[in-house]
Amino acid sequence: MLKITFMGAGSTTFARNVLGDVMCTPALQESEIALYDIDAARLSDSFQILSAINRKVNEGRAALKTYLGVENRKEALRGAAFVVNAIQVGGYDPCTIIDFEIPKKYGLRQTIGDTLGIGGIMRALRTIPVLEDFTRDMEEVCPDAFLLNYSNPMAMLTGYIQRYSSIRTVGLCHSVQSCSRNLLSRVDMEDKMEGRKELIAGINHMAWLLAIQDRDGNDLYPEIRRRAALKNANEKHHDMVRFDYIARFGYFCTESSEHNAEYNPFYLKSKYPELIERYNIPLDEYPRRCEEQIRAWEELRQKMMTEKELDHTRSKEYASSIMEAICTGSSIKIGGNVLNTGHLIEDFPQQACVEVPCLVDGYGFHPTYIGHLPPVLAAMNMTNINPQLLTIEAARTKKRDDIIKAVMLEPHTAAELSIDDMVKMVDEMIEAHGPYMSMYH
Repeated sequence: MLKITFMGAGSTTFARNVLGDVMCTPALQESEIALYDIDAARLSDSFQILSAINRKVNEGRAALKTYLGVENRKEALRGAAFVVNAIQVGGYDPCTIIDFEIPKKYGLRQTIGDTLGIGGIMRALRTIPVLEDFTRDMEEVCPDAFLLNYSNPMAMLTGYIQRYSSIRTVGLCHSVQSCSRNLLSRVDMEDKMEGRKELIAGINHMAWLLAIQDRDGNDLYPEIRRRAALKNANEKHHDMVRFDYIARFGYFCTESSEHNAEYNPFYLKSKYPELIERYNIPLDEYPRRCEEQIRAWEELRQKMMTEKELDHTRSKEYASSIMEAICTGSSIKIGGNVLNTGHLIEDFPQQACVEVPCLVDGYGFHPTYIGHLPPVLAAMNMTNINPQLLTIEAARTKKRDDIIKAVMLEPHTAAELSIDDMVKMVDEMIEAHGPYMSMYH
């Protein structure tokens, strides 16, 4: 029986999407599904909800089992063909709160803080040691498994495991699937969606829509650029940063404006607070979402716990399609996060984790060679790749001084703080994170 292990199964909504998709996929419906978490209550909730989906859409054919705590982790992984990772080490409270509130004392404001910035760096440094433990167990009990990583910061976590583990790993994010669809919708070009052709490459959350054509091969970018400029000039909306990218750099990127507002030194500047209003940037957005999700989850939990059967429609997440392709020998194209081995993107070092089109078939993942990006796009990506690589190095050495180097090269932080304040902030954050960062010295 095919075994699929979900690490961080207490992330019930996400587990529901990915594993619900598995139960809707004929080639995967009779799988053994191992649910692993360190939170007993959340693990129990996920088991009950997924069992209800299994009964409704899958006639109970999947065999669901739960595994609680570190002492049961190896058994959860034993014999798995696929391992899905969706953990968040430290959770919202205390770690996300710390990642936002301490930098705020130093005048450093964030929106999401899970991919880059001081928040993304700290999140990587407390997550990588846990992922390293996962992959060591996998090397022992399921060495041939594929690891599908959904946790952020994607490039740092995935890149570390790809460099320092033998486990076959790909990083997955749904921003690639939604990129051009969202763009065409926001510039009122929905009539061009059907049959469109596109090329997306770069790094996670800053991969570029390099080309987009309609079904007849006509370039859609000239009209997109015209409409995006008019929209930013005449309307306050929620994607003003990415539309400004189109004006300044000529291209749209995959992840949202609230994310990209903090990936550069341009928009969140204490000297120019009016930019926050001008570009409609939602400060402290991730903590706000976390609090809303906690409230909404409890309401949804109460509702779902009364249902013996729950329906599910297959989502656009890549995971089940990847498993299906590998198991059946069929092929699909995805946007995957892989090492830049062989310089898939010529402008970046081979150690970088890049997001490029990948063919998936019975032999696994086959990334596409892209070549050179337009110079300004490569330069933008490198401002993010540099602190990503330095954070990976700090996770390897466990040295505080290497953390500070990564922070010094992070574009938003460097634009706002002195080096002395960076050092004080890092020291304060390491201390506040306590056992989650105790390995760094």
